[in-house]
Amino acid sequence: MFQSGYVALVGVPNVGKSTLINQLIGQKLAIVSAKPQTTRHRILGILHRPQAQILFLDTPGIHSHKKMLNRRISAKAEEALQDADVAVHLIEPRLPLKVADQKIAERIRQRGIPHLVVINKVDQVAKPALLPLMAEVARQWQPDEVIPLSALKGDGAEILIGEVSKRLPEGPAFFPEDQYTDQTVRFLCEELLREKAFALLHEEIPYGLTSVIEKFEETGGRVHIHGVLVVERESHKAIVVGAGGRMIKEIGTRARADIEAMLGKKVFLELFVKVVQGWSGDPKRLTEYGI
Repeated sequence: MFQSGYVALVGVPNVGKSTLINQLIGQKLAIVSAKPQTTRHRILGILHRPQAQILFLDTPGIHSHKKMLNRRISAKAEEALQDADVAVHLIEPRLPLKVADQKIAERIRQRGIPHLVVINKVDQVAKPALLPLMAEVARQWQPDEVIPLSALKGDGAEILIGEVSKRLPEGPAFFPEDQYTDQTVRFLCEELLREKAFALLHEEIPYGLTSVIEKFEETGGRVHIHGVLVVERESHKAIVVGAGGRMIKEIGTRARADIEAMLGKKVFLELFVKVVQGWSGDPKRLTEYGI
């Protein structure tokens, strides 16, 4: 019997969903940052096993916010949960349980699909401390399984894959065996650009910044990319560019290295900064930027 289906990775912001999907798939699909609300898109990671094809959906953190950008981001997580055959709910290894996680557990219960709770970041706590948390999760939410796991180190990942696999519906493979995502190369390059900007910039700037690949051309075994970092204010543009252009040069250098590693080819990256005032609150701009 072959099984296949969609598995939504859900949880509050910054709980490690992107790190987990990268670990499970063995490829850099989702950008990772210590800053919350980094993930803005629903990203599909395809895991191939002899008797199963597991379609993991990395989702933005579910949270409440008045800003249109954040409402759009949270809506993508809700959509993924509606499409899922199994929900993997990531939480942090501490008590008390968060109110936001209580709400997520209730949404999963309303969907009526298998509910696996993953206690992530267990490498940061002593194992005896997990027992009360596991007991409390089981008591309050009554999930199908509670799995301690370290997304960063991969400990517990195979256990999770096994528990997910046996709960998938019977069905055919949806994607060929050599495909590990449905995202375009252009999209993955945009995300790598944004990841490097997030890593180097501080305070409120990352939340008003997005990235766009305006040109992607391959000639003679070399890739030419024209990328744009979009910000909302002129003052932010000056910070992103940096004194003497040093900041944007460093962002570009780091992004180019990762893009070359992903593509296995030399990359020529031209990077610019553009001010689009109020883009994060403009429905038309958000759609244009794929959010």
